[in-house]
Amino acid sequence: MNDRIASLLRPELRDLAAYVPHARPGIEVRLDANEAPENPSPRVREAIASAARSLPIERYPDPQALALKSAIAAISGARVDELLVGSGSDEVISLILTAFARAREGVPQPTLLTPTPTFVMYRVTARGHGWKVVEVPLDASWDLDVAGMKRAIEFMRPNVVFVASPNNPTGNTMSEARMAALIEASPDALVVVDEAYVDFSTASLSSWRARYSNLAILRTLSKVGLASLRVGWLEAAPQVIAALDKVRQPFNLSALSQRAAQAVISSAWQDVTAHVDAIKRERARVSDRVAATGCVVTQSDANFVWVRTPVPAELAFEGLAARGILVRSFHSVGGRLANQLRISIGSEADNSRMLEALQSCVLG
Repeated sequence: MNDRIASLLRPELRDLAAYVPHARPGIEVRLDANEAPENPSPRVREAIASAARSLPIERYPDPQALALKSAIAAISGARVDELLVGSGSDEVISLILTAFARAREGVPQPTLLTPTPTFVMYRVTARGHGWKVVEVPLDASWDLDVAGMKRAIEFMRPNVVFVASPNNPTGNTMSEARMAALIEASPDALVVVDEAYVDFSTASLSSWRARYSNLAILRTLSKVGLASLRVGWLEAAPQVIAALDKVRQPFNLSALSQRAAQAVISSAWQDVTAHVDAIKRERARVSDRVAATGCVVTQSDANFVWVRTPVPAELAFEGLAARGILVRSFHSVGGRLANQLRISIGSEADNSRMLEALQSCVLG
């Protein structure tokens, strides 16, 4: 790229790197991406196969995804006009940051507020859109620092606030009292609660939308065993959905993804929820076994466990990788994350292999 073309790029891109999932040779067990293990139900696969067989491949997808929205409405309680669907949560995040990007009076760029550590794509997407990002550290128990968030709201006047609950990478659900205090302190910002992992919890705030008009709920099918379909959605006031629809590409979600997701929700959702329950039981087993190695495990409401290792996380990470097992390490961040691993809940066999290897890495 010549200098004249390069000069047209956003200056924020200099500080960003493309997101590339970690890969290394010799890995046989992947417990790094918060994917669900394979669902043993034949009904789930047959629902998707049937949807694919009947697909009119010469036609564009339904631009409004009405059949899929109706299916989502049946399991979420939101109305069709309160739903926006996208290619995973990532596209929905991008649409929010595209639509709500008007800078407030007296400031050069819009501001996003989020706690840290959390899902990295809030910051990456916002920076790529030219936003200022303000991050407030979570407290010692990985819960919201309400006082810090309130100070940031007062001084930085964010357009959008993102909070993941259950949080990635810490796995815990933010306390309801702190969430309520944050939402009430942000009356002129859109507060987006990312509930990507809420199927593994019992604490959805979707019913709060009747109380708070500025609250939106972000959901996805990716964590319950349907990551390849790339289906995410937002539940929000109809006026918010209508605004976002104006910046959404007309055929943003493929016909196969729409039909397959609708088919699974309509005819095999019980099998999905049964699979989620099995993952939760396995999460309890893994948590107990990891704790027995001398690691500290945060109470998880997600499909992974957040682990503090008694040795530097880098050593445990490399030891697991040498044994063919990939997890997510945060040692490069430093500080209180230097001893933290995030381990996805995989199949029972994969988890058992990881547990045996982790014991060797930690205890010798």
